[in-house]
Amino acid sequence: MTRRPLLAGNWKLHLGPGAARSLAAAIAAKVGDVAEVDVAVFPTALAVPAVVEALRGSMIGVGLQWASPHAQGAYTGTNSSVLAREVGCSWLLAGHSEVRRDLAEDDARVRSSVLGGLDAGLLPMVCLGESLEERRADRVEDVITRQLAALYDGLPADRAAVLTLAYEPLWAIGTGETATPDQAQAVHALIRGWLADRFPAFVAAETRVLYGGSVKPSNAAELLAQPDIDGALVGGASLDAESFAAIVNAAR
Repeated sequence: MTRRPLLAGNWKLHLGPGAARSLAAAIAAKVGDVAEVDVAVFPTALAVPAVVEALRGSMIGVGLQWASPHAQGAYTGTNSSVLAREVGCSWLLAGHSEVRRDLAEDDARVRSSVLGGLDAGLLPMVCLGESLEERRADRVEDVITRQLAALYDGLPADRAAVLTLAYEPLWAIGTGETATPDQAQAVHALIRGWLADRFPAFVAAETRVLYGGSVKPSNAAELLAQPDIDGALVGGASLDAESFAAIVNAAR
């Protein structure tokens, strides 16, 4: 089957409500009515309501960058998928390497966050990837399959098929380094093959696997041309409307 491309912008810890609203409006003016691909942005939690309002009427979705597994309660300093849904989010980013690093989030915690997102009606986009040391030690397959096994353990096929995966080699995030198209395709094929071995065929066929790691207009088309790369999770280039629109158009 043909999977619909998905381009997502992760704004990380950039842009307060005013600046995020302006960027969202600029992106919407360029690609807000694009019908051939899906587009989503992940602003900071404090800017989510402003971005939701700016994108109202467009085809661009909004997501939360991280959520606690808990819907509510005495969990100071965290965010909830339930509340994110209430303010207009449709997506949840989970397992990003920066969250794993800064909040010591392990595979089990990533899974819990994803399940909370599913229960709240959000669409989880789950990041996975290896470090430079793990790649040099020829441990890419071990790392990726460990992360997949922890995420999908016990998950029924209908819920598994809702997830979007984002392969982000840690050594290519914010470094300017990018996996070659062949390197990225090899890991994407590994992921799809792992899903095909463990679920009914429709799960592997429908699951979108995005590439993330210094994606920019100059390399987007070559990466997106690979058969198992279904889109991109874009960092720095998504903070510029012109650059992000160019990447979206490369997928059309």
